[in-house]
Amino acid sequence: MSAAPRSDKPMGRFRRMFDRLSSSQEDLESEELREDADMAGCTRICDCQDRQIVSVTGTLRTVTLRPRAGVPALEAELFDGSAPLDVVWLGRRSIVGIEPGRKLIASGRISMSRGRRVLFNPKYELRPLGRE
Repeated sequence: MSAAPRSDKPMGRFRRMFDRLSSSQEDLESEELREDADMAGCTRICDCQDRQIVSVTGTLRTVTLRPRAGVPALEAELFDGSAPLDVVWLGRRSIVGIEPGRKLIASGRISMSRGRRVLFNPKYELRPLGRE
């Protein structure tokens, strides 16, 4: 999967059509998610640094219940087209609306755990289903 954005120089109509035809479905979805993050005014996940307070948006790829130190924890992987982010709600077994394929905006402080970006107990906003 290519997470690098395309060049910023203007393209002709034929070149854009050729790029769309020659790109994989995954690349097209990633580009659409990156554009959505830019339009929402959110930080791209790949640009998030440790201990930074951010607002990110993307699509939930997976949602699992995984206990942490004996406490229930609902974990989800948020993807914005640039990088994945683990979102963890401690003490929760489920949250209505948090399901794979759902788009959301999450805000909080990024931390690094085992080389992955993690957002614990974020403030979140579910995106309307009609926009998907």
